[in-house]
Amino acid sequence: MTTSDPARTPGPPRPFRRLSMVSTDSSSHEWRGPARRTLGLLRPHRAPVTMAVALGIGGVALNASGPMLLGRATDLIFDGIRHTHGSRGVDFDGIARVLLLALALFAAASFLTLLQGRLVTAVVQRVVFALRRSVEVKLARLPLRYFDRHPAGEVLSRVTNDVDNLQQTLQQTLSQLITAAFSVLAMLVLMFIISPPLALIMLTCVPVSAVVAARISKHAQPRFTQQWSATGALNAHVEEVYTGHALVKGFGRREQAERVFDEHNEALYRAGARAQFVSGAIEPSMMFVSHLGYVVVAVVGALRVVSGALSIGDVQAFILYSRQFSQPIVEVAGIAARLQSALASAQRIHELLDADEQGPDPERPARLQQVRGHVRFDKVGFRYSPDIPLIEDLCLTVEPGRTVAVVGPTGAGKTTLGNLLMRFYETDAGRILLDGTDITTLTREDLRSHIGLVLQDAWLFSGTIAENIAYGRPDATREEIVAAARATCADRFIRTLPDGYDTVLDEESANVSAGEKQLITIARAFLARPSILLLDEATSSVDTRTEVLIQRAMHSLRAGRTSFVIAHRLSTIRDADLILVMEGGRIVERGTHDQLLAAEGAYARLHATAGQPVDGPRISGISPSLS
Repeated sequence: MTTSDPARTPGPPRPFRRLSMVSTDSSSHEWRGPARRTLGLLRPHRAPVTMAVALGIGGVALNASGPMLLGRATDLIFDGIRHTHGSRGVDFDGIARVLLLALALFAAASFLTLLQGRLVTAVVQRVVFALRRSVEVKLARLPLRYFDRHPAGEVLSRVTNDVDNLQQTLQQTLSQLITAAFSVLAMLVLMFIISPPLALIMLTCVPVSAVVAARISKHAQPRFTQQWSATGALNAHVEEVYTGHALVKGFGRREQAERVFDEHNEALYRAGARAQFVSGAIEPSMMFVSHLGYVVVAVVGALRVVSGALSIGDVQAFILYSRQFSQPIVEVAGIAARLQSALASAQRIHELLDADEQGPDPERPARLQQVRGHVRFDKVGFRYSPDIPLIEDLCLTVEPGRTVAVVGPTGAGKTTLGNLLMRFYETDAGRILLDGTDITTLTREDLRSHIGLVLQDAWLFSGTIAENIAYGRPDATREEIVAAARATCADRFIRTLPDGYDTVLDEESANVSAGEKQLITIARAFLARPSILLLDEATSSVDTRTEVLIQRAMHSLRAGRTSFVIAHRLSTIRDADLILVMEGGRIVERGTHDQLLAAEGAYARLHATAGQPVDGPRISGISPSLS
């Protein structure tokens, strides 16, 4: 629901509000928490993850046997050449058997790796599916206050960009992470079996590489958080400008919009470039350390071959093992950029999932069988900001079937009354009663099912006009849909469309006018058969003639229903049973149109400011009466 209360949107005024990035202190970029929570997403999939680990171990074991066999083949060749002048010669049959065995082991290892990849892919898809479901459920549980304080584009960036980034990273790196630890352990054991001195040389490279990677990662992680924060800010600006592109062009603000876009784009470019540059330095640094280890191993290994302590095949096998030992470490370093980017996205997703939710519905909710529409505000207090009071000690009683109009200057709290009645916000003090029942004892779904809502900003979804009208009652028949449209003066323009009620509205509903969209939303509210109508500037987008017709339709359809009409145009509420004038969150005047004009107070001043004649046209059949 829209509102004009300034306390709801702190910060620079729109449009083109610059969105600040998150803090870059080290505590806000702690990666261990997001990493633990991300790995925790795999907990419901223990069985397939365990199977993937087992396949990884099997693949590592088979791959580890390969260099040993290749070293054996080298020794057979070397021995054969050394004894060429003797009776033995080169044992080609033995070499062939060894090579065929190595080929079989490598093929089996590749098959196990393929199975592991398919299993990991299935697990990741299920994890992300569940994560998206959790985000969707969370969005439904978030209070309206959260969306007031977070731009839509920034929220969408977390739901789409960050989730996709996390999915792609898990998909590409999870298999490597599973096998990396086992590969390092297996290669280290085999290297110690072949030559403990050479194994110690390679082992010293690990802490050096770890220190290098840790130092670089410490500087990279905050930059990835900045990158995704800048992405959210850019998306928020694009979403804001695109949805209001007509106003941007109409007021000649295109250059300013492009300038703000360039600022956000530049911030994203700088954050992304820094993050990629810093994280990209990890892999070359670790490869340099690994290459130093190769040089030392080659020199020491050659000396030990000369001394007879090792055979050439052993040195060959050791070098292959040392490469397989350092390869997973270097690979993990190579994917460090993706991992840190994914952790930054995971942190933003978890911030959304950890946001304060609206209070839960009562465990044993009250039930309203037949709603009469008696509404009572009992000493209600509310404030959007804790230190800025808006509504204090508000008391109001509305009898069933009466029409109450709420007027007042911008920021007076008019729309807030509707927000509180719908429980989009919870009261800070007092209570609201519906037919004598505290609305907090009802479920929100039950409460809202009795209220028909028409907002100033008409919202339609992609679908047919009939489907949009039936949004509140999906089981409504075509006859009921047409009857609701006729009652709200929408039937006439709908039938002029090429496909009538089956006309498909596009994403922006550009194929119908603003007034026609409003008529559709009014028909939707009336078709829902609510006991209470809440009309927030419901006729602001229609012409004067249509407004008169709608007022007449509303009179017949309001029979037996309590109606709240929030309006700025005083001509729309002249015949309300009760008019409330609000200023500063308080009701300063109440009465009928004629009584308030005679009082010459706040309402009379609003009426004079609006230039309304005292004896303006009335809708026949409606007589005012004081509640």
